[in-house]
Amino acid sequence: MPAIIVFATKYGTTEKAASLIKDNLPGAVVCDLRKNPDPRLEEFDLVVIGGPIYAGKIHRAIKKFCRKNLEALHMKKMALFICCMYEGEKAEQQFRDAYPEKLRQSASLSAIFGGELSLEKLNFLERFVIKKFIGVKESASRFQPEKIREFADRLRSI
Repeated sequence: MPAIIVFATKYGTTEKAASLIKDNLPGAVVCDLRKNPDPRLEEFDLVVIGGPIYAGKIHRAIKKFCRKNLEALHMKKMALFICCMYEGEKAEQQFRDAYPEKLRQSASLSAIFGGELSLEKLNFLERFVIKKFIGVKESASRFQPEKIREFADRLRSI
């Protein structure tokens, strides 16, 4: 079963998640939408889509990809994930806001993998806003590699 893991990332956390899925899903390939915005979906049986949440919104490349390929994605086995710093209901709400309802309903599997906030990777304005208005003073990680490996294991049975 050929699989493609389609993702977009800003600071690398979602790319790390996509790579972990690929490492645990034999034969899978990854596609960074910033480098290849139009992957050939007809070549794959399974499409895994993942993106980060910034300021409460999914990466725009993911949003555009989903909108453009909505009908084709319904014809595929599909899984969705996000990377975000929130947990619980707030993370669930971000997931619901990230993907169209029709896409979420047709997904065979979905997950929230946590996220990372690396202040060193942010530009001055982003660092200022995070420190001043959100109150975060240091880098933090809620990234969940074990959850990603479990997700990949479950993908093999789809």
